[in-house]
Amino acid sequence: MLRRSSFLLRSLLLPPSSVMAFAISRAAATFSLERSPATFSISRRSFNLSPTRRTARFAVPSSSKSSLFGRRFHALCREDGRRLSKPMRVVSGWNKEYRKMRRRPGKSKAKQLELSVSICIEEELPDDPEISSIAELLRLNVPMAMKLAFDRITDSNYKTRDTSIRDLGGFDSVELSVLLCNDEFIRKLNKEWRDEDHTTDVLSMSEHIPELNLPVLMLGDIVISIETAARQAEERGHTLIDEIRILMVHGLLHLLGFDHEISENAEEEMEEEEEFVLKSLGWKGKGLIHSAYDAETNANLHMENSNGSLLKDKKKEGILRFYKPKFKYIFCDMDGTLPNSKSQVSLTNARALKEASSRGLKIVIATGKARPAAITVLQMVDLAGKDGIISEHSPGVFLQGLLVYGINGREIFKRNLDPIVCREAGHYSLEHKVPLVAFCQDRCLTLFNHPLVDTLHTVYHEPKAEIMPSVEHLVTAADIQAHCFCLQQRRKKGEADLFRHC
Repeated sequence: MLRRSSFLLRSLLLPPSSVMAFAISRAAATFSLERSPATFSISRRSFNLSPTRRTARFAVPSSSKSSLFGRRFHALCREDGRRLSKPMRVVSGWNKEYRKMRRRPGKSKAKQLELSVSICIEEELPDDPEISSIAELLRLNVPMAMKLAFDRITDSNYKTRDTSIRDLGGFDSVELSVLLCNDEFIRKLNKEWRDEDHTTDVLSMSEHIPELNLPVLMLGDIVISIETAARQAEERGHTLIDEIRILMVHGLLHLLGFDHEISENAEEEMEEEEEFVLKSLGWKGKGLIHSAYDAETNANLHMENSNGSLLKDKKKEGILRFYKPKFKYIFCDMDGTLPNSKSQVSLTNARALKEASSRGLKIVIATGKARPAAITVLQMVDLAGKDGIISEHSPGVFLQGLLVYGINGREIFKRNLDPIVCREAGHYSLEHKVPLVAFCQDRCLTLFNHPLVDTLHTVYHEPKAEIMPSVEHLVTAADIQAHCFCLQQRRKKGEADLFRHC
């Protein structure tokens, strides 16, 4: 059989020893496609994915854009096709065994068409379980869509479809590859092959050369950006796999000769075909053409928004991730964990918190500090305020759980100390000259000045303590949730003062 690799991959001129290392096992999903309109069956072949999931390092070549044998590219507004990584092809030998002996012609059995599908993952995508799960599903879904589309074009007459692919009965097998990549990768392809320097959702490239009269239908390649698909899925209200199926069907129909760009009739015909395939397979979502018009309509409605809103949407495009987190909330401590010995949040921790927040995780601060102190500390690394992880309007647990805020910063729990205990603590502070700080929601109260009391404010960023003239004034000034005795001790260099809460 003819050994095949993509034009783009061939242009990289990988050494022979690298081919195996950079290959991903083909999902050789053999579907029985009867030449006569009959039944559709799936042979019980292994669908095991190779543990090595990476494909070759796909650097977009800077060489000539001249296409091989005049390949055709397709796109919906932004998208188009280009041949990409072609992992090793697994070829079944059942048809050769069938032809070993010639017998008297009898009732001919319907010849089966082997559908050989490669699912590739571009190496710059993170090693995420959701991507692997999507790849596994596509190994089953792509042949299903191919089978349905092949049956459809065999039994239907189209006015606008390119009929370069006519009689599927003349082929022994059909090959197709699907590559999942990120925005940057598909942007480079879009620039290289279509001279459009922006990201897109799907590109497709036909490899079919009718003049060669080969027994293998080299259908081509479909390239899908996971990141763009994730944004569109969120905008359109369905899951990531739903959106990827929509993009895959769109690219497949382009490879089969449909092109919505040539005329309104062609657009209507391709749109109808998209929705037929999706609906017949029970997949959610509208076709890509339909969805694109819906998106355009919504965009026109949003044109009335301010420039600030548009810039915010543009910024969102760069940080939105393609997968959903496994959990929704992170409760983050601040007492000796998040801040360093100087009571400051390191840049590394700040970046980690921003990354988690950008992935859709809700971060809730749970600390022994008062809320103003937590806000001050996180404000230093641009994590406080409306778009940060903490503000006066965000949930949080403060003062060792004695003061809790819920959605929109609404107080949902508060536990006050017994006034009798507060009086005893105040008298002990005056008698033994041990500084005492009373935490009263967003205020701090004390009975006399002391360097350690100042340290709570200057180093640990607690509210500056107000001096009360007497124990009784301290107890009655406000509800007290916590007391903190500031104790001086001999310390090694770099160690903090000792503060005991009660």
